[in-house]
Amino acid sequence: MTRQTDELEQVGAVPVLFCAAGGAPIDGDRAAGDLVGAAFSHGAQWIAVPVGRLPEEFFRLRTRLAGDVVQKFATYRLGLAVLGDISGHLETGTALRDFVRESNRGTQLWFLPDEDALRAKLV
Repeated sequence: MTRQTDELEQVGAVPVLFCAAGGAPIDGDRAAGDLVGAAFSHGAQWIAVPVGRLPEEFFRLRTRLAGDVVQKFATYRLGLAVLGDISGHLETGTALRDFVRESNRGTQLWFLPDEDALRAKLV
């Protein structure tokens, strides 16, 4: 499903803000802060972002963009789910594969193929 607008949805007991595919790229601290603000204004505990909203730099861990974005969400105790196919990025090296694997084991950041996978993980 390609969302045209940001939509809050109750998934089990968890309010999730599903972000529109065509929104602004999440390319730094300011953009992450804008998403945190949107989450609070909607009463969300998780934000689901389509992978297309993340620039290439997010997937190159040495740029520290992923760490900065994730830290912003962690500071405000919000979960972040990246939804979509990241297989092309995973082929570039083991650091990203390890990061994704460890993130998916945790409770703060998940990389999932689609909204259905997020719903299944939250209920």
